[in-house]
Amino acid sequence: MRFFESGHRACAGCAEPIAVRAVLEVLGKDVIVVNSTGCLEIISTCYPESAWNVPYIHSLFENAPAVATGVSRALRCKGNYHTKVVCIGGDGAFYDIGFGSFSGALERNENVIFVCLDTECYSNTGVQRSGATPRFAVTTTSPHGKIHRGKKESRKHIGLISAAHNVPYAASASVGNIFDLKRKVEKAKEVNGASFILIHTPCNVGWGFPPNMTIEIAKLAIDTGAWKLYEFENGRLTLNYEPKFIPVEKYLKLQRRFKHLTDEEIEMIQKEIIYDWNALKVMEKIGKNEK
Repeated sequence: MRFFESGHRACAGCAEPIAVRAVLEVLGKDVIVVNSTGCLEIISTCYPESAWNVPYIHSLFENAPAVATGVSRALRCKGNYHTKVVCIGGDGAFYDIGFGSFSGALERNENVIFVCLDTECYSNTGVQRSGATPRFAVTTTSPHGKIHRGKKESRKHIGLISAAHNVPYAASASVGNIFDLKRKVEKAKEVNGASFILIHTPCNVGWGFPPNMTIEIAKLAIDTGAWKLYEFENGRLTLNYEPKFIPVEKYLKLQRRFKHLTDEEIEMIQKEIIYDWNALKVMEKIGKNEK
């Protein structure tokens, strides 16, 4: 049985249905999905049709984690400790607009699996910049020209921020490695408390690459180190994959949002990737020494 059906209205090449189908294949039918406003909601719930074969609730950008909290607590009040509640959203629901609600749920260690489908922009509302958008990326609200060079700030490290709430489990994943993604969902499924999985879901429309290259782009992000695979278990960090550190230029040049970059800007991004990796290695080492 498919828990997320084909026939939805996603753009050709969209990574989000790939991620959602993988998540639900692991969680099974004994689940309730709470979904914030965003691409996933728009493509899967257009009346009178639905792509969902599990109980589904749509809420707003800013309060989906609070709604998921209510569902989870209601189940427990009824003596139901087996049905998993999964809160799925995008950049708005977790990085920015709904961050307060998300942070509060993590602080309280609510019994919910939180899943962020990270497209690195507000794909649904016009490809605006978000807290997930990388430095120098062009969006409709971070243009490039002689003065402005795309987004000037680095992306927010939402995975590390979630782990800093001392939740039992927090991890990053990608549609470029489905086996790793499913393994992490299996771990989150067994957690009694809050867990968070950040899934890299490249947006071909927003990023500007052909729809048949979605998985290639996702894999290249991993191999260049632009997207890192890791997991925090009870506060201890494990890096799941050491990148090949293919020059990041090969990843950037495939995307229209980075076509304007100079050699100096590409070098800045390369250095940032290495810096972040080395910082994570130090964190991992500290965790191992504390065992």
